[in-house]
Amino acid sequence: MHELQLLIFTVIVLALLFDFINGFHDTANAIATAVSTRAIHPSYAIMMAAGLNFIGAMYSTGVAKTIGADIVSSAQMVDEHVLIAALAGSIIWNILTWWFAVPSSSSHALVGGIIGAVLVSVGEQGLNFWGIGKIVLSLIGSPIIAICTGCIVMLVLFRVFGGFSPSAVNHKFKKMQILSAAMMAFSHGSNDAQKSMGIITLALLAGGYIGEFEVPTFVKVLCATAMAFGTAMGGRRIIRTIGGKIFKLEPISGFAADLNSSTVIFGATLLHLPVSTTHVVSGSIMGVGTAKRVNAVRWGVAQQMVMAWVLTIPCTALMGALFYKIVCMFM
Repeated sequence: MHELQLLIFTVIVLALLFDFINGFHDTANAIATAVSTRAIHPSYAIMMAAGLNFIGAMYSTGVAKTIGADIVSSAQMVDEHVLIAALAGSIIWNILTWWFAVPSSSSHALVGGIIGAVLVSVGEQGLNFWGIGKIVLSLIGSPIIAICTGCIVMLVLFRVFGGFSPSAVNHKFKKMQILSAAMMAFSHGSNDAQKSMGIITLALLAGGYIGEFEVPTFVKVLCATAMAFGTAMGGRRIIRTIGGKIFKLEPISGFAADLNSSTVIFGATLLHLPVSTTHVVSGSIMGVGTAKRVNAVRWGVAQQMVMAWVLTIPCTALMGALFYKIVCMFM
């Protein structure tokens, strides 16, 4: 009994650490555009994002249920060793990509870690391939949608404000960017924090501490707090990549990118679908840049990011499998 309690406690600690790292890793998603156009000071932007991430994380638990129930075939197929291994692999990947300033997906990392650990522990019968397919389709489709809708939003803004002087338009949109960044921070919290909620709830269900997959209130508060603190630590390395290296943003294009990203992400939250906020924000910026001029987008940087996205699931699956072997040896 004491060993089970220790394992579940370890899962909770690692899930909160994953949420914390997700917060500072993905801070850039919410505020990169506003910071890069100097609409708001980075310190104020980070604190605003932290608060709204917390509020967004308390909004719903639909995405948590998708992560906790749709990747594995049943809770009985998963034990705490699997969850510890999956979290360890995804945490290491997030730290590595943060260190090298690569805007990779924490969502992809977590999904890959779970898949690898489950495959090694119980085999393919432990995986819910229909649920995994739905999640992967959401993760792949969301940035494509963001590119298309980002382009449309920017073209509409060009049509509406094309007759005004660029300096006057950008001056007005600097203030609007603060609002769009706030929307982005809320939507980020509403989707990303729920992934750790799903893992902790799955551990409690597998350990027999709860009878059905319903996220307890204390789990929501813990995960929301961990993400908020992580966000407050900031992610200045990745802010530079997202905010300036893909496309040179102006206040109006930054507003368009944030408005589009927050809409796509919050729409996915309402559908209980996990998405990569990194992918969506990057896709929105690419779409906005394309609307101005196709060659205005630095496609070389975008290609490097896509390679990181493609490699994340297989790499973290291998890491999850490796960590499962290590965890079983020592725990």
